[in-house]
Amino acid sequence: MPQKINLKVFKDFVQSSNFGGALLFICVILSLIVANSTLAETLQGILDTTIGYENKNIHLKYSISLWINDGLMAIFFLLVGLEIKREIVEGELSSPKKAILPILAAIGGAIVPALIYIFLNNGLDTSEGWGIPMATDIAFALAVISLLDKRVPTSLKIFLAALAIVDDLIAILVIAIFYSSGIHFDALAYAGIGMIVLIVMNRMKVQNPYLYLIPGVFIWYFVHHSGIHATIAGVLVALTLPTNETDVESPLEKLEHALVKPVNFLIIPIFAFANTNITIQSEMIEGLTSPLGLGIGLGLLIGKPIGIVTTSFICSKLGIGQLPLNSNLMHMVGVGLLAGIGFTMSIFISILSFSDPLHVEEAKLAVLLTSLLAGIIGFIVLKMAGNPNKDKI
Repeated sequence: MPQKINLKVFKDFVQSSNFGGALLFICVILSLIVANSTLAETLQGILDTTIGYENKNIHLKYSISLWINDGLMAIFFLLVGLEIKREIVEGELSSPKKAILPILAAIGGAIVPALIYIFLNNGLDTSEGWGIPMATDIAFALAVISLLDKRVPTSLKIFLAALAIVDDLIAILVIAIFYSSGIHFDALAYAGIGMIVLIVMNRMKVQNPYLYLIPGVFIWYFVHHSGIHATIAGVLVALTLPTNETDVESPLEKLEHALVKPVNFLIIPIFAFANTNITIQSEMIEGLTSPLGLGIGLGLLIGKPIGIVTTSFICSKLGIGQLPLNSNLMHMVGVGLLAGIGFTMSIFISILSFSDPLHVEEAKLAVLLTSLLAGIIGFIVLKMAGNPNKDKI
């Protein structure tokens, strides 16, 4: 009997959202261990290995690391896009009253960290990294708050989820506009044709969600060659999938449910393992106190909470929006700190920001350490804040 109970507990844990966060953390630790061992060169050699196919017309031969960052992450962005559209149609962003506070709080939580970074790095060769501290890692942030269970108001979890979704949308726009190379309009035109096909499929009410992925693959290919970052293709495809406000599972919801586990349990851990293989050097430790390191660290740890809390309370005082039910200043500070967990998206923008490998590694280390600190402090603050309605739940 005890063995069966233990197996059930383990099965429930694996199926919970906490398992994705735990797996992500394990991959980060393993990657750091490997990167600082004798296996470091072997791992880097594997990531640099080119695979794929190419001829004079088709170019699909890239390093494994690029396939992870441009290919697998496009699937991650596909899931993010599906979540954003669902929330706009039927969720926390479906009406102005519901959406206004998390939207404005996310904007405030993106602008303040960027300004802190720009202030510290203005005129330096690291100035391009201003987008790094703007991002929130939705998977890690929600995993941390879910550990608190009923010790925080449910409304606070909903607010953080909505804020993180808007934050992802902001990050997507920043990547598309500021971190893409020169535009090739011929490739973009071919991608546009693919989008027209998807829109027609939507209008014809095609219900099989997987049929939308066929033109989606071609859109990814042409977006990749257009100069706009390939991961944006995932979001574009997501926005064309049909959904509804009823209890009947829509094509969008079917695809979302199919992608949640592969993305959280495979794609994000692989991305984390491939991109946190940081061989720590003395220059990188010193880099934590450089304008680059301080811009990221202060942006995520200080800028995020200030931007989110200040914007939220201004909106509340002006009657523009309403704070989450049963929440107080301490709750909002805790949520702001959890939003400072930049990890996945921040590391991704770090890779796009710099051509100097040392700057990339310094940025990754700053993101990693700051995200860990923000998560721990945020957890403690929210635990201390508690849930005034705990006994009523």
